[in-house]
Parts: sequence; C-alpha cells; structure tokens
Amino acid sequence: MKNILRPQLGPQREFAKSCADIVIFGGAAGGGKTYALLLEPLRYKNVPGFNAVIFRKNYTQVAAAGGLWDTSLQMYGGIKGARALRSPKYSWNFDGKSTLAFDYLSRETDVYAWQGSQICFLGFDELTHFSEFTFFYMLSRNRSICGVEPFVRATCNPDSDSWVRNFIGWWINSETGYAIPERSGVVRAFYRSGDGNVVWGNSRAEVCEKANEISDEEIFPQDCKTATFISSSVYDNKILLKANPTYLSSLKALSLVEKERLLRGNWKIRPAAGLYFKTEQTRIVKTVPDELIAIVRAWDLAATEINFANKNPDRTAGVLMARMKNGQYIVLDVKRIAANAANVRAIVKSTAETDKAEYGCKKILIPQDPGQAGKEQAQSYIRNLAGFNVKSKTVSGSKITRAEPFAAQWQQGNVLLLEGNWNGAFLDELEGFPDALHDDQVDAASDAFSAVAYARTKSLSRDLFGV
Repeated sequence: MKNILRPQLGPQREFAKSCADIVIFGGAAGGGKTYALLLEPLRYKNVPGFNAVIFRKNYTQVAAAGGLWDTSLQMYGGIKGARALRSPKYSWNFDGKSTLAFDYLSRETDVYAWQGSQICFLGFDELTHFSEFTFFYMLSRNRSICGVEPFVRATCNPDSDSWVRNFIGWWINSETGYAIPERSGVVRAFYRSGDGNVVWGNSRAEVCEKANEISDEEIFPQDCKTATFISSSVYDNKILLKANPTYLSSLKALSLVEKERLLRGNWKIRPAAGLYFKTEQTRIVKTVPDELIAIVRAWDLAATEINFANKNPDRTAGVLMARMKNGQYIVLDVKRIAANAANVRAIVKSTAETDKAEYGCKKILIPQDPGQAGKEQAQSYIRNLAGFNVKSKTVSGSKITRAEPFAAQWQQGNVLLLEGNWNGAFLDELEGFPDALHDDQVDAASDAFSAVAYARTKSLSRDLFGV
C-alpha cells in the first residue's frame, strides 16, 4: 500500500497552507508538530537548488529516539530518489535536486558559522529553546535564488519566560495564557528594528506607517515580514490518539504546571510556590499500609554549620522513600541537618544502620557534583558506607525538572507520609517549592522517588546499583 504523506485536517493543514513568511506552530504537546515541520520541504523537493535546514538546540535532540531523524526516516523512506545521509551530518538528498539538513545551534556564537549561507527553508524545532538573537540572526541567512520564496517555519511548546511568548502575544489571551482560537492562523505584518523593537500591524503598509513615525530612517514594505501563530494540541492529532490512546492519559498525569503547558497550551503559567506540592494532596499515616517492594534513602549533601555569619545555611537532607505493592509511595523518614563535613558523614552512616535495622534498606543514593572534587567526595562516601549498596548519582537537570515526576504523583494523592516529627518541616519546604529559600528535602525526595519508581520489584539493587 502506498504511503501518502499529507497534513491532517485542522491545525496541521492550516500550517501547511499558510503564506506567511514566518509560521510558528504548536503551543502544546502531541499536536503533530514535528511531522508538520518535516512535510514542509517536500513540496519543493523537485526544485533544483532548493535547500532546507531544520535546527534543534543540540545535536542529541536531532538523533534522539522518536526525534527529527527517526521521524524523517519513517516519512521519507518510501520517496523515490530520496537518499538518507548520516555523514558528515544527518541530511537528505532528493534525486540530486534538493537537500534537507539537520543541524544545531547550541550557543549564540554558533550562528556565525552560517555567515554567507543561503537557506531557502529555515526550520526551528522547539523555537523556545533558541534565543531571540539566534532566531533573528538566522533570518539573515533565509534567502535563495532557486525560485522559491524563502520561508521560515517553527514549532514550540509554551514557555512563559521565552521571548517567543512576547513575539506571539497578539495570538495569546494575556489574562488566561491560552491561545485565542479565532486568531489562530491570522497573518500579521511586523518590522523589527536593529535595537530589537518590534512594530506590528495588519498589513505591511500599516507597519510602515507606524514604524516611520518612530524611526530615524525610512521603512519600506520590503523591510517588513509577515508572521502568524497556529495553535494545536493533542486533541487535534487524531492519528496519534488512535495509534497511542494512552498518550492522553500520560499528559493528564503530569504535574499541574506541566499539564497546563503541554496539555492545555498555557503560555502564562510558570513554576511558583503551591503549584507543585500541597499539604492536602497527601495523607499522614501512623503505620505503613501495604507491603514495601522497593526502598531507598537518597541524600542531598551540604556541610555547613549554623553560625553567627550564616544563621540559615543549606542543610543536608536524607529522604527514605518506598514504593508499596498497591502502587503508591510512602515517605518513611526525613533527616535534615546543618553540620560540618565530619558530622554529616557520621550521620549518614548511622542513618544507614538504622534504615537497615528498621526496614531492611541497604540502598543509598549519594549525589555527585561535577568535576574531580565531586567524584572524590562520592567515592569517599562509598568507602565509608562499606557493606551497603551505594550509588553515586551525577546531578543533572534543573531542580524543577527533577521534581516533576515526584510532584505528578503527589498531586494525584499517591504519596503518603509516615507520621513523624519531621512531617511539618518537610511539608513546609515542599509547599514553598520552588520559591522558598531552601529545597534540600525536595531534591533528596525527587531522587528517592525516581529510584523507587523505576526499579523492578525484586531487583532494585541490580537496576539502580549494578550489583
């Protein structure tokens, strides 16, 4: 059966039909953004000299499973004359006439490697990952003599702190943060001056009139570009929902902030205290209600004592967490201390002995900071905890990203607390995250949750610790 490549009815088709110079597509997860972006160069694949480049923030994102390259292989593999090239970079050649390359711009200075280039179709996958400077500099490379009018297409998910939010502000309800349905796909004109100021209007003529009132030099219609924003969501992607009906439930299971962004397309919401953890979303129990099938103690280390100069330092925090047979999670104990390095080591060791005696827990996670000093510190802890299954875990990703999986289960009421004198301080810190001064307990809890959540029932030590 012949594989027909075409956009779905709805936002994907509107994206393909738009005549704007710049079209930004998406604003939520699962709307078929990557597929739509990869359709764009195909319409000109038989035009000699037509070239296209689609950028990601880093090259790993290009090659990641299910990403640009994987999707292009699925889409282009059956096209006659299409040839996939993996060296020196991932790219496609269409019957020797046109080309599509995948590349990255991880730093702003990377744009200078494209000086002198001519790119007819300029694509950005996840535009909010790129800086405003990077985007508008690369527009200067958006030119061609192949006969096709140069154009720019981009996809994105909402990010309230991104410059993209301001750029597409006319298409977004400033009160709610959601896209305005009747404005989706409406084409407007704009002029951007050298100092970064943008003048908008309903036509190039209107923009010129406005810009000439405030500019020291005369602005002409050819100095203006047209742009639009087309909103989409997983509900518009009927093919995905049919092929993978559980994807929608995965989006609904996200924490509040991520669910607002990725499912509902909210451009206003941002991390704030009370949006991740609320006391009423958990339950404090006097006894463990079900069998424990995975258990670990995770630490977030500090080595500062309380003194006159520093009355409120970061604390060392250790969270003992378990997964129960019924699928819920329980925080069994939390240690939070301000002590010097020697005392911290002693407390970590004595806590390990207690965890082993009370719960049979021998699994411990120790964070490893970047660099040789972090590695040496982690190795020192491992030696000090001989007889336990200790794993040093390199700290990566933002604190919010690390906390997301834990917060999602917390908001569903799937995390219990065992009654203890640590409950109050733990809940106070969680409710204040990420705005509170300290987040040591949150970091430790996030790492402990990830460990027990993804461990197989009877092989925790092998999954996490390689023993």
